[in-house]
Amino acid sequence: MTQHQTIRRNTASSAAEIPDKLYFRIGEVSRLCDVPAYVLRFWESEFPQLKPHKGGTGQRLYRRRDVETVLHIKSLLYDEGYTISGARQVIKTEQKQKVPQLALDIEEGNPKTSTQQLRKLQKEMRELLAFLSRPPARSTVQSIRLPRSPAPQRQSASKELFHSETEL
Repeated sequence: MTQHQTIRRNTASSAAEIPDKLYFRIGEVSRLCDVPAYVLRFWESEFPQLKPHKGGTGQRLYRRRDVETVLHIKSLLYDEGYTISGARQVIKTEQKQKVPQLALDIEEGNPKTSTQQLRKLQKEMRELLAFLSRPPARSTVQSIRLPRSPAPQRQSASKELFHSETEL
C-alpha cells in the first residue's frame, strides 16, 4: 500500500474555536469552518463519518464531534491537498488505529500455561453466558397500578330508544 503524501501545505490553519453548544445548524458550521453550506452537504454524501442529526423540521443539527470532523476533512482536502477518496482513506485508517484490540493476559513462553489460561478463560465465559441466560429473579416490588375493571357494556342507541319507548 502506498503512503499518502501531501501535495501542498498551507500554514494558515482553520482551527476555529468551537463554541460550547450541544447542536449547531448548518449555517453556524459553515461560518465556523469557513466552508459553504452546499460543500458541507456534499461532504455528508462522500464521508460516512459525517452524519449530522436531522431534527423534526428536517434541518441538519451538527454536534461538536461533527464540527471537528468537518474541520479535519477541510484540513485534509485544503491544507494537505488530499483528494476526496484519499481523505476518506486517511480518516478510515485513523479510525482503525484509534480502536486497539484488547490484549489477553496470556503468557507466550510456555504453551502448557497458555492452554491452561485459555481453558480458564473459556470456563469463565461459559459461566458468564449461563448467568446472563438465566431468567430474571422475581421482583418483590409490587405494581402501583390497580388492575383495570372491565368497562360496562353500552347498549346501542336503537336499543336505548326502544327501552325508553316501552317504559312510557
